Amino acid sequence: MLLTPQPIDLLSPEESPENRRLHLYHRGENIPLDEGGVWQVYRGLVQVSTAHASGEEVILGWATPATFFGLWLTRLEFYEANALSDVYLRWFPLSEIQNSPSLTQTVSDSVTRRLRQTEAILAIAGYRRVEDRLTRLLSLLKADLGQVTEAGIRLPVRFTHQNLANAIGTTRVTVTRLLGKLQRSGCIQIDRDRHIIIHNH
Repeated sequence: MLLTPQPIDLLSPEESPENRRLHLYHRGENIPLDEGGVWQVYRGLVQVSTAHASGEEVILGWATPATFFGLWLTRLEFYEANALSDVYLRWFPLSEIQNSPSLTQTVSDSVTRRLRQTEAILAIAGYRRVEDRLTRLLSLLKADLGQVTEAGIRLPVRFTHQNLANAIGTTRVTVTRLLGKLQRSGCIQIDRDRHIIIHNH
């Protein structure tokens, strides 16, 4: 589905014409990838992942508004992008990026932010205790995605227990148990839309 976007300050005016089409993908949809270009998130959240030979999913990070992602930006043999919410994306052909120094710099800045996020996820995976991995993942999500509310810092999309389990290399059952423990201790709460709110302790 294509929409005509409203102006947004994600790129300079010459790289962000108002008539650039937006592509809508609904929550849970896989986003098609092509080596001939990259996507930029206009609105929503995209999860990027790879997989082991066993088929087990490995979370690489999350693309937020203004962030670029795509096959051109990775050397992984298997690379998948999934909409964690309804997302609106812009498509930029590789030729356009290569012919625009300012657009190239914008993509480079975005890749740097994603690299920092991926390194943080790798560091989290090094903790032996699953509880430590989960609390540090929630801290990362809070810093990168969180929205300030009266109750605390709210994650703007609904992360399933399986999403969180895949990100820290454990089972959904374990995440469910640990989230319950964090709720009972007052560290988090789950709102009526099933979004996690992290309290400021």
